[in-house]
Amino acid sequence: MHGFAGKVAVVTGAGSGIGQALALELARAGAKLAISDVDTAGLAETEAQLKAIGAAVKADRLDVTEREEFLAYADAVREHFGKVNQVYNNAGITFVGSIEDSQFKDIERVMDVDYWGVVNGTKAFLPHLIASGDGHIINISSALGLFSAPGQAAYVSAKFAVRGFTEALRLEMVRAGHPVRVTTVHPGGVKTGFARNAIFADGLDQDGLAELFEEQQAKTTPQRAAQVIVAGVRRNKARVLVGPDVKAMDLVVRLTGSEPERLLGGPVMSRVKGVVTRLLPKR
Repeated sequence: MHGFAGKVAVVTGAGSGIGQALALELARAGAKLAISDVDTAGLAETEAQLKAIGAAVKADRLDVTEREEFLAYADAVREHFGKVNQVYNNAGITFVGSIEDSQFKDIERVMDVDYWGVVNGTKAFLPHLIASGDGHIINISSALGLFSAPGQAAYVSAKFAVRGFTEALRLEMVRAGHPVRVTTVHPGGVKTGFARNAIFADGLDQDGLAELFEEQQAKTTPQRAAQVIVAGVRRNKARVLVGPDVKAMDLVVRLTGSEPERLLGGPVMSRVKGVVTRLLPKR
């Protein structure tokens, strides 16, 4: 797939952040858009921006955890546009808190949205993508789908699962000879409202964590992230790393395996420990 003109692209979580930027980037490249989100106000804003640049757009409220709703949505998009070429499973949430302080429901909710939402979207649209003769599934994992972090067990679990699921899907599409390409995306720190919209365990410094993320870790704009993702899709890359931070940490993990702290010793690790200490609840 070298061009996007006339292609029908589906983007979940399109009401803000990377999802909104992706929809706009794809529209500028000539794609038709089916966008969805649970945030109807944000979704309406994205729809207005797409229409302002002349894009054909179908906007719907969608909860990606509702499987039957997702299946019906896929059929409705296919009926509306006549085909589906690309699906960007982007919707996601996070919970911040230690495993000890997490409730079962906190972990389940993240897995429902971040992992099962991807599975639902993939399964719902896969028959339509195969039928198009020119399909592409793009599942958004994370930097934390490549390496782990304290206080993010639920999110890490979901994003590692997305990575494994998507890599298996790519191999299956090749083996079956289906005309569907598959890409896993691993964004690093992106300047969105993701951290401020996160759910936090009791006792954590929510404002402090969000401010820290925005000031020290979120170095990539949503617009730049969208450009990198679209470029990777154009080149049919199996894996797309978004941001210099995730590229650096990916290299560290490759060099050290599951113990990156061995390489990140001294001042760097001390700084990380200091950050974590500030954010953990006082006992």
